[in-house]
This record gives sequence, structure tokens and C-alpha cells, in this order.
Amino acid sequence: MSLHIGAHVDQEDPVAEARARHATLSQFFLGDPQSYKGPVVRHAGGAAGLRAAAETAGVDLYVHAPYPINVASLNNRIRIPGRKLLQQHLLAAAEIGAKGVIVHGGHLGVDEDSARGFDNWRKCIDGLEMPVPLLIENTAGGDHAMARRLEAIARLWDAIGTASGGDTVGFCLDTCHAHAGGNDLGTIVDRVKAITGRIDLVHANDSRDAFDSGADRHTNLGSGHIDAAALADVVRAASAPVVCETPGGREGQSADIEWLRTRLT
Repeated sequence: MSLHIGAHVDQEDPVAEARARHATLSQFFLGDPQSYKGPVVRHAGGAAGLRAAAETAGVDLYVHAPYPINVASLNNRIRIPGRKLLQQHLLAAAEIGAKGVIVHGGHLGVDEDSARGFDNWRKCIDGLEMPVPLLIENTAGGDHAMARRLEAIARLWDAIGTASGGDTVGFCLDTCHAHAGGNDLGTIVDRVKAITGRIDLVHANDSRDAFDSGADRHTNLGSGHIDAAALADVVRAASAPVVCETPGGREGQSADIEWLRTRLT
């Protein structure tokens, strides 16, 4: 089975980082992942240089949006800057030739109306210019998350399906988040595809914590609480490009990429 497999890497030279891992893709941040500041291309050649280098090397690029983005929020001071930042990242990702931008589904407060959160997602998609696909990622924790449990993902997809541009929205399946979020990995691919019609990217991560723990703590493949065969089966069934967001830098991630490849042949 031949899939594009790579890792989440430092942003200065994601093409060199892919080569160092014998990988064919790289995911990275553009700028500070914990900030509302706009995207920054830190590659020495700028956006055009990074795009050209990736094309020459045959490396696919994916951009992970900053963590503070929560476009479902009912708080204007969170939601509106988040929408703006997401739009900036979509445009910057297009400049570097990225295949997509990954963003977390977000969450609401305990006493807030989830229907309003899903509708905020619809409004966000309705107003976005999407020169590259936006990939919504399932999350591990929170009882009021927009994309932790399959029932919520179904409501989210119903909402964004009515938005202009909803067909440009894809899905990123994170194995650690699914496991820690209380979703059975044995059925997750079929059930997600039944809801979304697609899986565009897989984040292949083992989980440091137990099933349904709600803890977003990645660990290297084969060293956590996820059954090794089940994890490989998810990647095989999804048949989508794969990102290892695991610890250990080049050495640890290279081992994880090889771990996957040996189980997918």
C-alpha cells in the first residue's frame, strides 16, 4: 500500500525535514501556534521558495492552524479573531502550495447552546475564501466539543453542509483523539465516512492515556494504549495521506513512519 506519509515538523525548512525522515509530506505551523498573530513563512526562500522546493522534492505540504482558533465560540472576542486568523492561514497556505489547512473543531462552555456553536461554524464557512481545502480535525476532550464524538461530528457536518463552500471542507482523523475521545477505532473510518463522505488526512498517533480519557497526549506508535493492529487498520482503511505528530524529533518520527510502512505493505 503506497501512501504519502510524513510528520509534523519545524517550520523553517519542512522540505529538508521530510527528506531527513525519508518522508513525502510535512505538516507544520506558519508562525506561533499559540498566538492570534498572523501567519509567517519562516522558510529562507519565502513562500515562493518553499513552494518551489516542495514541488522539486515531491513533498506535499500541510499547514496546521494555530490552537487558539475556536470559530464555534459564542464569545465575539474569541470567534471573530479566530475567523480572521483562519482566513489568513488559508491564503498563506495557498501561497506555499499546501494541500490543506487543518483546524480543530472547537468547543463551547458548559451552559452554552451547542446549536449556536454549530451554526457559528456554518457562518464561518459561509464567509471564508478557501483557495485550499479546510480540514476539520476531531478532538480528544471536552463534553461540549464540536468534533469529539461522532454525534457531534454529524451535527457539525449537517451545519456546514448548508454553507456556501461547504464542499471545500474535509476531515482530518486523529487516531489518538478518536481513542481518547471514546470512539471505537474498529469502526471509526466507516462511521466517519458515512457522516462526512471523506477522510482527507490521518494523524497517526498513539495515545499515552486510556480509552475515553479525554486526554490529548500523543506518544510514539506501538508504545501507548492503542492496539497496534487497530491503528494500522485505521490508516489502511482511511487510504489518505498520513501525518505522525509524535515525539522524538527526526529519530522518533522516522521510526514511526517506518513502523507504519512495515504494517501497510
